[in-house]
Amino acid sequence: MAVSLGMRISGLLFVGAVAVAAAAFTGLEAADRADGGSGGGPAVTAGPSTGPVTASPSPTAPKRPDGHIGAPALTGVPGGVAGGAPRRSAGPSTPPERREPVVAPAWLPPGPGSPDLDGAADPASVYDRLRDPATCATALDGAADGDEWRLLRALASACLAVQGEGGDWEQAGREHAALAGRAQSCKGRAAYAVLGGLLDFHRRHPGATVRLRTPAGGAPACGYRIAGVDTGGDGTARPGEVIGVELADVYFDPAELPRAATVTVGGRQVPGVPVLGPRSGGAVVLSVVVPALGPGPVDVSVRYGSGEVRLPRAFTVAAPDVPPDPEPEQEPDPGAVQDPEPSAGVLSLTWSGAP
Repeated sequence: MAVSLGMRISGLLFVGAVAVAAAAFTGLEAADRADGGSGGGPAVTAGPSTGPVTASPSPTAPKRPDGHIGAPALTGVPGGVAGGAPRRSAGPSTPPERREPVVAPAWLPPGPGSPDLDGAADPASVYDRLRDPATCATALDGAADGDEWRLLRALASACLAVQGEGGDWEQAGREHAALAGRAQSCKGRAAYAVLGGLLDFHRRHPGATVRLRTPAGGAPACGYRIAGVDTGGDGTARPGEVIGVELADVYFDPAELPRAATVTVGGRQVPGVPVLGPRSGGAVVLSVVVPALGPGPVDVSVRYGSGEVRLPRAFTVAAPDVPPDPEPEQEPDPGAVQDPEPSAGVLSLTWSGAP
């Protein structure tokens, strides 16, 4: 049947109103979600221009595959809190600084210990007492002068300072600089090296104090030995001649040797008392007399206290010189005529022939 023009116009107007309402609903829902709303408010739709304006019901929110209705829940977001803003997480925590333990510097190595048979204070025996760090305050009471005494005093001062018991780092540093290359004995060289280690420790840890410990073992400071025998150049000596026995790295007071040392050559003790010669570069020379021995190579040994050093085949004993035979007396020739000597008491007269 025929549709009137008015009905057609009304239909077109209705369709347009529906389109406008749908567009308005979509915009409102998007704005509502952006504002955190539920999107459930009523949407106003316009009907045909000839009809009243009515409110259309809110559209039903679509059901999501996970079974929830509406906006998706906050899941899998670090620090997220349901229904609120994401929680700010703190940055990675900084681990606490680990401080390496301070290692105490090395202390005096063994000497070996000096026999100290005379009981008098000397640098070698004081070195032995200083090996116990608890004695640093008293070990040098009444010490004499000299380079090795100055060195030991500086070492004792640094020993006290590094343990927080007084001492004087500046004085120890001055003496260490002034005595460079002047320690001649093996114990003196060891003391100088230990003092340098203490000063280096203080430079690296200016305010640190530690407890020094006596080393339980390790290589000794002195390699005591017979370095050689001086026979005058050719390596031989005869009985009765004087030779020089050179001792290296002496760990005791050399002044005690003449009174307490026993020197043997070829297994025989030398006659007389050994004579202590001048020291040269830390070496000690004992002058002794070769005992009566047959020719051939011989060992030399020096015993002092409980220690003994030996040098095998140290030199060769030469045979003694043989004196020349005396010239025989000449006997008179029996055929020769000899003038008789005048007899005692006989007067010899000569006559010239004149009356």
